[in-house]
Amino acid sequence: MDLARAWVQAIAAAVDQHKDHLTQLDSAIGDADHGVNMHRGFSAVTAALDGYDPDTVGALLVKVGTTLISSVGGASGPLYGAAFRAAGKALDAPKATPQELAAALAAGLDGIRKLGAASPGDKTMIDAYAPALAAFQQQADSGADLTTAALAAAQAAEDGLRATAPLQARKGRASYLGARSIGHPDPGAASAALVFRALADTAATR
Repeated sequence: MDLARAWVQAIAAAVDQHKDHLTQLDSAIGDADHGVNMHRGFSAVTAALDGYDPDTVGALLVKVGTTLISSVGGASGPLYGAAFRAAGKALDAPKATPQELAAALAAGLDGIRKLGAASPGDKTMIDAYAPALAAFQQQADSGADLTTAALAAAQAAEDGLRATAPLQARKGRASYLGARSIGHPDPGAASAALVFRALADTAATR
């Protein structure tokens, strides 16, 4: 429970630190509002969790997702909201093992896919999230601890983010640009990489 709360707080801090960079990425191929929207959403999440004392990790993550959906415009609120809500619904315990968290992260990815209908290679947040999940799952299945699994996930997410730059967008606002979207990293993949790096940093300090 404490780890989940600390992870969400770390995401909020990372978004606050990198909001201008996220907006710069989005100004190249989107609406130039990704950093602002993410910051608004996680500021609202921080406020919503203040004094909130749920019984399970899942309830906390569902609260995060519901808050994001209700407070963020654009695509990022519904997509991240769906991810956190789906992950939360998969976790019904005060604590989560690495395998249980892997299953929850997989549910989160399914939530994003159902809403956004994107696949790997479409130049979206999935291009960071999917490899991060695969790396986390592989480590968890081999018996690694949370810190090791989360670090592998963060590195895979950041590799996935870099790999979006040469892609042509096939989903979202950037897809309207056609070939002009090539050469720019995807802002959604950038924020997804922040989410997984925040998990790794949080796990390493626990």
